[in-house]
Amino acid sequence: MNLQQLDYIIAIERERHFAKAAEKCFVTQATLSMMVKKLEDELGVQLFDRSQQPVKPTREGVEIIELAKKIVTQTKFIKDYARELKEEVSGELRLVIIPTIAPYLLPLFLKPLQQQFPHLKVHIRELISEDVLTALKRGDADVGILATPLNEREIREHPLFYEEFFPYASESEILPKKKYLLPNDINPNHLWLLEEGHCLRDQLVNFCSLKKTDAENSLLRYEVGSIATLINMVDSNEGITILPKLATERLTPEQQAKLRVFAAPKPAREVSLITVQDFPRKKLLQHLKEIILEAVKGRVITDKKGLNVLDMNE
Repeated sequence: MNLQQLDYIIAIERERHFAKAAEKCFVTQATLSMMVKKLEDELGVQLFDRSQQPVKPTREGVEIIELAKKIVTQTKFIKDYARELKEEVSGELRLVIIPTIAPYLLPLFLKPLQQQFPHLKVHIRELISEDVLTALKRGDADVGILATPLNEREIREHPLFYEEFFPYASESEILPKKKYLLPNDINPNHLWLLEEGHCLRDQLVNFCSLKKTDAENSLLRYEVGSIATLINMVDSNEGITILPKLATERLTPEQQAKLRVFAAPKPAREVSLITVQDFPRKKLLQHLKEIILEAVKGRVITDKKGLNVLDMNE
């Protein structure tokens, strides 16, 4: 057994096709098939059901491939960790980030990161929170950025900052004339929300004490996939939504006038870097944290005192 064989079975599982996997691994299909068959013979286990198209791992194959991913990832970590011991931050960083943070945070820190570490190859994917966790646990990603706390046993959280929430209402929305709003000042039937699967939706539903029946009674039910669309829906179709602080920085002066403020303790979300518990590249993680904090200085809050930090698990 060798790492090359493990790479091959991981590629087949991902591509679900021997020829496509061989192409991704830069070998002939015959070579890949032969090496996989040797591995199966050595283990005494059939890893793939070749009678189906697309090819699928067998029950035993699923478990072995998951273990193979962890082994390959740890091997990669060793190489990168060795570079860091020599004070080199290079290699690859596979970063996963949730869509409600990505458009607003990435432009702030990516350029400084690349300038400081020109030999670091950064691969970024946007995923919802559940998929971020899966990618980290499976070894498909190195670091995640999302809202916490998660209270996941296999995951270590590295808090970065706290991002306050603001009501964003159309001019026709009837709201109290007071300076600071309470959650019950918001009409749940006028509230635009992200579609299910986004942690931001879950946090705001809990904060506003919304019930499923409230949404079902609305004359128009339309759940959107991005914060930008939420803003457009309020601008074009009236109603109200709730925006995180970094998303408000791109608003025009006319749109800024539609923002209101919640009463204290103001609702906010904790944004963190997350890794698996035994992630070895601690220097890279510390550098990444420092660069992000420098990029958001003056824009967000780093102390949660006086905030109502919304829990992911409420």
